[in-house]
Amino acid sequence: MADKPHQNLAVIGHVDHGKSTLVGRLLYETGNVPEHVIEQHKEEAEEQGKGGFEFAYVMDNLAEERERGVTIDIAHQEFDTDEYNFTIVDTPGHRDFVKNMITGASQADNAVLVVAADDGVQPQTQEHVFLARTLGINELIIAVNKMDLVDYEQNRYDEAVEEVKGLLDQVSFDTDNAGFIPVSAFEGDNIADSSDDTPWYDGETVLDALNDLPEPQPPTDAPLRLPIQDVYTISGIGTVPVGRVETGVLETGDNVSFQPSDVGGEVKTVEMHHEEVPNAEPGDNVGFNVRGIGKDDIRRGDVCGPADDPPTVAETFQAQVVVMQHPSVITSGYTPVFHAHTTQVACTIESIDSKIDPASGEVAEEEPDFIQSGDAAVVTVRPQKPLSIEPSGEIPELGSFAIRDMGQTIAAGKVLSVDEA
Repeated sequence: MADKPHQNLAVIGHVDHGKSTLVGRLLYETGNVPEHVIEQHKEEAEEQGKGGFEFAYVMDNLAEERERGVTIDIAHQEFDTDEYNFTIVDTPGHRDFVKNMITGASQADNAVLVVAADDGVQPQTQEHVFLARTLGINELIIAVNKMDLVDYEQNRYDEAVEEVKGLLDQVSFDTDNAGFIPVSAFEGDNIADSSDDTPWYDGETVLDALNDLPEPQPPTDAPLRLPIQDVYTISGIGTVPVGRVETGVLETGDNVSFQPSDVGGEVKTVEMHHEEVPNAEPGDNVGFNVRGIGKDDIRRGDVCGPADDPPTVAETFQAQVVVMQHPSVITSGYTPVFHAHTTQVACTIESIDSKIDPASGEVAEEEPDFIQSGDAAVVTVRPQKPLSIEPSGEIPELGSFAIRDMGQTIAAGKVLSVDEA
């Protein structure tokens, strides 16, 4: 299994369009969920009056999610195809979970967009596509789901395709490369095998399309950047920061620096899955011990990097943001909370530098007085306390963020440039 390249796959789309069922079906068809487990889920679903949810239950394994019939957290599931070892980042469709989606989608290489044939493009479909674009997902496979509910009629499929194409054009996604596949995740049509119910479709199945995705190149040649998720004290070892290597390579013996806490030292040990390893690469979740660093010296949200090329700490930064929803207007002086990698920092929007036409990327207006829902803009931001963040042109993995206020995600963005502290 280890000799296959790995891909992170986000599954995005509006709530109730069948994302979880599609994922459950993929796991089942690739032999990653045994039949008896599906049978068990089926009985459970029927007992709860949710017949038809058995595949979704494979993913939604939190009891609360089952009762609500909604995906809450990002569940990680792995499955193998002929070409790849995939980790599915099942991204929640509900608006109050968009923050998870941002931390989830930014870890994905490619995405499957699920759109129900009977429902078409919905507000969240739009939001997810917008976010996927802002967060650098390049290839989309579009599954037009629930074909069984529209009697496999080609015109319903064509209508959905036209709607999605319109949406992709708005955010300048390349529609020529996007594959559209009519599927029924529930019945299994065109997931692993071509369906007799869609004789008018002669394209790829979902599994074919997944096998044909381009292979992602791990960012090992970028400098090390490892955002810290937690800091533990482990007896016999000492202080152990834990996090996921986003770029570069972490090796024992490295001299590292943690920013913005501004402390450093030599890496003594690196552990992965409770085993000591000589080094860790992008995507690896690791715990490591650094000589001379105590539990109170560093905290969640710090970023670890090489001592001679330390993580950037921003005095201010310029960013391109997309406002998804805001009850009124955003003006300079507004101070919401920015969520970037593992940190959350209140930041003030010092100036709105220009408004961007989201379709063309061209400047639509210089120094507008305000921006509102649906707008894209370039803004200058001042963090209220030290924040380590990187230009997305240099280190995209540390260059994207979500903006939250009033309990919801109001915008997403990427860093254009950083004015260092």
